[in-house]
Amino acid sequence: MVVVAIGFTMAGVAFMSLMPLFKKNHVDQAYDTTLSVIRQYRSLSVTQSKRYVLLFTAPRTITVQYWGVGTPVAPAPVTVATYSLPQDVSFAVQAGFPAAAPDGFGTGTTAIAFNACASVEGGNPCLVFYPDGTGRDDAGNPGNYNNGIVYMTQPQSDKYSSRAITVWGATGRVRGWRMVGVSNVAKWVQQ
Repeated sequence: MVVVAIGFTMAGVAFMSLMPLFKKNHVDQAYDTTLSVIRQYRSLSVTQSKRYVLLFTAPRTITVQYWGVGTPVAPAPVTVATYSLPQDVSFAVQAGFPAAAPDGFGTGTTAIAFNACASVEGGNPCLVFYPDGTGRDDAGNPGNYNNGIVYMTQPQSDKYSSRAITVWGATGRVRGWRMVGVSNVAKWVQQ
């Protein structure tokens, strides 16, 4: 019985020491999913000469829609895919995020900072990839360049497990970021 008790104690200690790793893995999974969805549909918009709308909905959903071209009015977007982040990860910000947001997009206080899409998404923030690879909003045809950022974090965890993804609208460049502590100061670094 002593051997069994020691075995259970060691298993409990191992499990408790691995919990932070499991939590970090969920943030990494959310980051990888979001980054791959953005890059995939930007690439598809270029290779297929189509427009794709990416709608980020708090707390953890990404909806992708195909937006056809019509004259004089484009048809309504059609949903082609929906992605969900792990249950313990959200599109959110935490207290202590640096005011200097990655790539200078936003102030670190808004979880999803893209221009609103009034005509296709009822004023919700979204990103429309056009066949030339640019990221835009839906104002006009084509819309305005849409630079923006989306943050992923575990609200119950420390801020240093957070990730961010920026999109530069004029080129469609997508970059990933992670938060680190440098001399006890939170800072975003490119991944």
